[in-house]
Amino acid sequence: MIDVKNLIKDFTLNKKQRKEMGDKYKDTKILRAVDDISFECQPSRIFGLLGPNGAGKTTTLRMIATMLKPTSGSIKVAGFDSVINGQDVRSQIGFMTGQTALYDRLTPTEMAKYIADLHGMDNAKFNKRKEHLFNILDMNSFADRRIARLSTGMKQKTSIVRTIIHDPQVMVFDEPTSGLDVMTSRAIVDLIRACKEEGKTVIFSTHRMGEVNQLCDDIAIIYNGKLFYNNSLDQFKSEMTKPTFEEEFIYRVGEE
Repeated sequence: MIDVKNLIKDFTLNKKQRKEMGDKYKDTKILRAVDDISFECQPSRIFGLLGPNGAGKTTTLRMIATMLKPTSGSIKVAGFDSVINGQDVRSQIGFMTGQTALYDRLTPTEMAKYIADLHGMDNAKFNKRKEHLFNILDMNSFADRRIARLSTGMKQKTSIVRTIIHDPQVMVFDEPTSGLDVMTSRAIVDLIRACKEEGKTVIFSTHRMGEVNQLCDDIAIIYNGKLFYNNSLDQFKSEMTKPTFEEEFIYRVGEE
């Protein structure tokens, strides 16, 4: 479970950054990227964090994953406080972003084993977990090929395995299908569904409304750091006044 309460994240801007961001920030040194948001993500449900680029989605997910510290508010992951019990949170969480940062000289199998060893997994558990993930993501054909020679989609799959090889109970996906081909995107969508079926807590950010309709049980809409909606997808559909998700989304964030 993920429990986010009154979360705020401010960044301090230097002189150059203030100049680049325009007149709005010429007299302030603070950029509020996340502005007092609260939500919960439950096990066996997929929670979609929706919003355009720059809305605050990635900043929020990085705070959940303990990569950034909140300015104020609190985050609990599987019962652990993200600031006080950061190591416990990291042991429970898998965080996947579009930035692969893989070791080119390793193979996907070696990459997965390296991360598994860091988490103290024994060989039997690693082999079972690796087989499961490589089958879901259709990776067996390039499992022993050097990462440097893999396509973008193959590297993304390897990055996912690296992220979740230790079988965490909480999964965080930051725009996991962005820039990928149809087949790779489908494999990642299948993996997200599998995580739900295994009883995991899943949160993922996206600006693709088609993925929302395919996957989500619950959604939150974030725009300019503020939360504009937080409820089930079914409830959102029942309240729609516009003919498409895209139009409803634009309508929602344009209300205030």
